[in-house]
Amino acid sequence: MEEEGSLLKNLSAGLGREDGLYPTWVVITLAVILIVTIAVDILGNLLVIISVFKNKNLRKAGNAFVVSLAIADLLVAFYPYPLVLMAIVHGGWVMGYLHCQASGFLMGISVIGSVFNITGIAINRYCYICHSLKYDTLFSGTNTVCYVGLVWALTLLAIVPNFFVESLQYDPRVYSCTFAQSVSALYTISVVVIHFFLPITIVSYCYLRIWLLVLQVRRRVKPETQPKIKPHDFWNFLTMFVVFVLFAVCWAPLNFIGFVVAVKPTLGSLIPEWLFTASYFMAYFNSCLNAVVYGVMNQNFRKEYKRIILTALQLAYRTDGD
Repeated sequence: MEEEGSLLKNLSAGLGREDGLYPTWVVITLAVILIVTIAVDILGNLLVIISVFKNKNLRKAGNAFVVSLAIADLLVAFYPYPLVLMAIVHGGWVMGYLHCQASGFLMGISVIGSVFNITGIAINRYCYICHSLKYDTLFSGTNTVCYVGLVWALTLLAIVPNFFVESLQYDPRVYSCTFAQSVSALYTISVVVIHFFLPITIVSYCYLRIWLLVLQVRRRVKPETQPKIKPHDFWNFLTMFVVFVLFAVCWAPLNFIGFVVAVKPTLGSLIPEWLFTASYFMAYFNSCLNAVVYGVMNQNFRKEYKRIILTALQLAYRTDGD
């Protein structure tokens, strides 16, 4: 009880000690959001990875990107997010410069890796549905491993420039060591365009083509020339489409703010602090959503989740019994 009271007292002092921008309830809300995000992120994405490796129905080429995306989401749950939570509790960064740089680096790896993996998923779904005759050749086992490797190579390549422009800095508004949008207008614009707008455009094109094909099949336009889309293939596509939409919705506000401020710095002072903070924590929250979407919309994932959880509970029960 004393530890809980101490934690609550520290949380209550958090943002208020920094610069008095927010009331106590905001501090507690941010902490709760982060705690829920970390818990669901770790549990959900571990379930995703285990499910793909254990269930033969899920061991498909396209799900290699799903596992890769889950790994990208897990990166932030094990290190950067707990440090952000610690900063909220203490009212500021207490872990020193090296942890700040490492935390910002992993956050960058996670978000860029996520958007590149989501792009890989969209291209995979596009080839599977719209170019099914070439799919097995394009996404053979070896090729798929190379594609995933390329995603992570491009991710690492994309994050390296941050060290040269010294853009990884602690921002007291969000208690995070993260990309400082004000360091270089040109670099910020490049980051937003290359790491967000361009991938989102590619993904949008892929899913638009798929939706057009789905509508054609549903309306039976030239049925003799149109491929058939199986129900489970449609649901797999729809699941990945929802993952993309949630990512775009969660990350769009932060990227638009960064783009606008970079293009016209004078607008930075007009953006409310609460909006900037909300956009960051909205983006952070996205890391725990994908696993939930798979469980809700994909029957194979849902069944495997249940099997894994029941097995874990049985093992725990036996251990307690012994």
